[in-house]
Amino acid sequence: MTPTLYYIIYSAALTLLALLLGSFFRNRLWTLQGLKIGLGNRDHVPPPTPLSGRADRAAMNTLENFVLFAALALTAHVAGIDNAQVALGAGMFFWARVAYLLAYLLGIVYLRTLVWLIGLAGLVMIAAALF
Repeated sequence: MTPTLYYIIYSAALTLLALLLGSFFRNRLWTLQGLKIGLGNRDHVPPPTPLSGRADRAAMNTLENFVLFAALALTAHVAGIDNAQVALGAGMFFWARVAYLLAYLLGIVYLRTLVWLIGLAGLVMIAAALF
């Protein structure tokens, strides 16, 4: 397997982690009531706290960006253009997403935007290799 394919797998795992964290904090799964909400239909989810709101938004942003990354990285791989530029872009995207998730959960606004831009630069590198 190529480094790009590994980064797709790592990014999928990171996306799952972000979604689980969003659910964990929003439903307050560390409490008995939160566990009941998490295992139920989620008809009565408590209002978000600042942390749970950030966790939810970070999870959705991670999911949205993963879709773009997977489409570009898989296209590059299938087209036989899985070169060093694509691998570097994939690595930049993945590590930026790790930093983004941490920065968003911790509420570090300017850092969050900076690492989002680094991840975007990784996507642009992959897209540029396709053209």
